[in-house]
Parts: sequence; structure tokens; C-alpha cells
Amino acid sequence: MSNLLIHPTAPDGEGRILSVTPKSAGWTYVGFEVYRLKAGQMLSRQTGGDEICLVILSGRASIRAGALECGILGERTNVFDGLPWSVYVPAQSEYAIRAEEECEIAVCASPSKGGFPPRIITPSEVGEETRGKGTNTRHVRNILPDTSPIAENLLVVEVITPGGNWSSYPPHKHDTDDYPSETYLEETYYHRLNPPQGFGFQRVYTDDGSLDESFAIKDGDVVLVPKGFHPVAAPHGFDLYYLNVMAGPKKAWKFTMSKDHAHIGWTSTAKE
Repeated sequence: MSNLLIHPTAPDGEGRILSVTPKSAGWTYVGFEVYRLKAGQMLSRQTGGDEICLVILSGRASIRAGALECGILGERTNVFDGLPWSVYVPAQSEYAIRAEEECEIAVCASPSKGGFPPRIITPSEVGEETRGKGTNTRHVRNILPDTSPIAENLLVVEVITPGGNWSSYPPHKHDTDDYPSETYLEETYYHRLNPPQGFGFQRVYTDDGSLDESFAIKDGDVVLVPKGFHPVAAPHGFDLYYLNVMAGPKKAWKFTMSKDHAHIGWTSTAKE
């Protein structure tokens, strides 16, 4: 089994169903977890040297980020049901979550020097934009884009790819520290499907063939992208959601397109 494909598990005692750490992934910058909390269940953490973005995937929860009482957040029943509520939590701080009903929350992490204040990120701030055309159409929700002044290193985005469409396509990569031409960014893809019994596809590969893996992704899977190109396909009849987390030594998203796909043209960019 590939070490780039991670399946969810039954909730542990804290409600954790997915966990990616820099150590487990064999990289430096990106951490990612998902918690499924029962109504009334509590979760609290010290952030240490990481900045955190809490993304409410479904349900409602009371959240405190450092001294900021965020109140009860969340209004969607699943990730396909509207825009997300999120909370930014700085390094050298803490957060506490109380599930007001059964809920799922993603915890996105990256090393940070700190100094940023905690903040609620509302659905209206995130918005939604449509990118691509034809069977390359997808709908993007920028929670923490590289232009955001809210965070130091974290980049977080949700994408809905309608059934029959491609995403993160034409293929692009961001694995070379060569700013401003390209930036090194590690990345996780957290996938959900509607309806959930389906599957999608993702390929992670490099031009030199040192990495070339393809995955049938199921609802709840995570794919790690340490380097290379990483296009995604949603089969007809199944809409595909993914939550991207990216981070690297520089907070900028500069990528290189696959030369093999240059005939397609870059007018509808490959942005996630």
C-alpha cells in the first residue's frame, strides 16, 4: 500500500479519525487531522510552535481560540452544503472545542513564529469562485489563500469538482524553492464524495518518473503530495470535494505547469 494514501479510521478516544504529522509524512511543514465529535464532546490543544486553522466540515461547535471566544459556529450538514466557518489559532496559544451537535472538524497546521492574532474566518469572507471551463470546471473556496494577511505560512482552500470533471488540472507542481518562478509547498488533499459510496482518482507523479502513483480515492481519504504533479478526476455521477492544506518555507503559491499539457493552454489556470 502506498504511503501517500491514508484512509480514515474509527474515532479514537478524542474523536480523531485522520492524522498526518510532518514526521509521519516524512516532510517538514504540513500537519492535518480530522476529528468526529459527538454532541457535548470536548477537544482542547496547545498549539506549540504551529499555527492552526480549524475548518468546520459539518455540524456546529463552540470554539475558543486563545482569549477569543468565537461562540457557536457552523451551519452546514456536510461539506457540499454551503461555505465553511473556520478559525485561525496562532502559535504559542491554545484552542478549545465543544461539539454542540455531532460535528466534524479539520485541524490544519504549519510551523509558525507566532505574532498573529486569533480570528474567525466567516463564510462571506471565503466566498466561492468558479475556475476552468468545460470538463475542467471546479468551484473554489479560499479560506487562507497566499494573499491572506491572517496567517504566517498556512494556505487552506476547499474545492468542489462536479462529477465528470477534472481538477488541479492541467497538471502543475510546486516542489522547487525557486521564487518567484516556483515555490516549494507540501500539500495534503482531504477527499469527500457525494454520494459517499463512490470513488475518484488522483495521480501524483514527476517528469523523471521517480514518483508515479495513482489512487482510487474513497470518501474520507487523504492523499499526500510531497512533490510532482497531482491532478484529480471526479467520475460522472459523483461530485468530489477536497480540502487542501499547503505550507513551505515561503508563503507564496508559484507553480509550474506540465509541459506535456501545454497544448491545452493556461487561460483557465490549474489553480487547485
